[in-house]
Amino acid sequence: METTLGLRERKKAATRQALHEAALRLALEHGLERVTVEAIADAASVSRRTFSNYFANKEEAILHRDQQRLRRLLRLVRERPEGEPPRTALSRAALQVVEDGYDPVWLAHRDLLRGHPSLLAHQVAAYGAVERDLAAELARRLADDPAAALRARVLAATFLASLRAAIQHWVEHPELVLADVVEAALRYGVRG
Repeated sequence: METTLGLRERKKAATRQALHEAALRLALEHGLERVTVEAIADAASVSRRTFSNYFANKEEAILHRDQQRLRRLLRLVRERPEGEPPRTALSRAALQVVEDGYDPVWLAHRDLLRGHPSLLAHQVAAYGAVERDLAAELARRLADDPAAALRARVLAATFLASLRAAIQHWVEHPELVLADVVEAALRYGVRG
């Protein structure tokens, strides 16, 4: 259920995307430690202040695409039918995100993440926030279960860990079909 954005929202989205792409390109070309917020702003043809209106730091700008995918995943779970079992809702939402595809730039992004602890720390924090929101959604769906809160937390954590493992496995074995890898990982990890 996508909404049509007005001109102002489209311009903001385009600026945010330009900053993300500039940050990622500069980090890939020069290494994360050599990239500054000023260089990112210059590469995107905006001011330092404009950068700060969109992102708190260069790591956040670099991880923007991951943030978008995580927010979309959460939204898709929330949009699943009310009576759908949690495992089914999670799996179907994950497969919808996978259908968006993953391009070579995203693969380079993943390689960049492996080598930089500051990016990994930001990514872990982002996953933690989504895990909390996802657990809250699952607890709402499991309201009749006396152990709903704990079950929802475990299910959310297991789901996200399974999804991360699947994507990492696929990055290491790109000849595989990502949707198949995700489905298998979710079968192994998420029991609902």
